[in-house]
Amino acid sequence: MEDFDRINLTDDLMSGQACIRNSHIPVSMIVSMMARGVQIDEILTEFPFLEFEDIRQALEYAAWLAHKRVYPHRN
Repeated sequence: MEDFDRINLTDDLMSGQACIRNSHIPVSMIVSMMARGVQIDEILTEFPFLEFEDIRQALEYAAWLAHKRVYPHRN
């Protein structure tokens, strides 16, 4: 995995979902909010714990995952 120092993957936190800085805020939620058009300042207001760099790294992590090869399941 790239150097994502603000993204944590831990089995005991959110069932292993990628989360931001050991919080209960999954990367997927931030990416989904951005995809729906929620502005960064709105996200930071709703989640004061977050910092701009958390959101930037969440987007970078999502891009990194999208770049990975996916092999279809074969029956």
